Amino acid sequence: MDRHKLKIFDRDMMKYIALGLMFVGHLISWLNMLRFADEPMAFLRLPAWKLVLEEVAVFCPPVMFFFIADGYRYTRDRKKYALRLLLFAVITQPFEWLLFNKINGWRSFNVIFTLLLGLLAIMAWESRLKLWQRAGLALLCDAATVLLKSEWMVFGVLFILTLHIFRERPKTRFILYMILVLASNIVETVSIARAFPAHTVFLRAVTGIAAMVAAYLCMTVFYSGKKGKHPVFTKWFFYAFYPLHYLVIWVIFRLTA
Repeated sequence: MDRHKLKIFDRDMMKYIALGLMFVGHLISWLNMLRFADEPMAFLRLPAWKLVLEEVAVFCPPVMFFFIADGYRYTRDRKKYALRLLLFAVITQPFEWLLFNKINGWRSFNVIFTLLLGLLAIMAWESRLKLWQRAGLALLCDAATVLLKSEWMVFGVLFILTLHIFRERPKTRFILYMILVLASNIVETVSIARAFPAHTVFLRAVTGIAAMVAAYLCMTVFYSGKKGKHPVFTKWFFYAFYPLHYLVIWVIFRLTA
């Protein structure tokens, strides 16, 4: 089979698929978390079909990680790219607090900060500094996600660096990607294993791993690398949708509370 025939998704399509799955998953899990704010893990008590839909949302972060690695390579101005990520991270943060301040506190930052730090880690890695200095700066970027308690802390930056550094070595990249997928799922599974039934924990872990593998396949096998018909609109829609979907879910929560 001609591999080029498999490349059916352009950049716009990949972003819309990722955003759609993210929104459905967040709508289910976040509404449940807000309704049971005193029990942050209440979403794990959802019916199995809702739990699957909630967990399928993790298809989106790997797509974001791929686009950060791609963005470094193809953007005309990397500093402007970093400033744009910073701007939308700051814009998104009040919406993060609006929904999750009572659950996570003020030291909980949105995933765009992690994406920004991933980009900065790539910039550090590709600098002309000595190897130990480049590695040290990349690790500092990763450590910053822990200090901020941003979403996908630790793992997000590692995913982005892996996708960038091993771009020309697809087998190694896939192996390292899967190690990170399994490691991130093990960490989360261990943190919730004692509080919930084994079948619930297992279902969530399997669905999460499957969604992240599907994201990798879409970005490496089915993604054409082409911009799509409306790249400028889609780029800004992608940025704007993230903070706005917090607001939409908050409004739905208030109307249905």
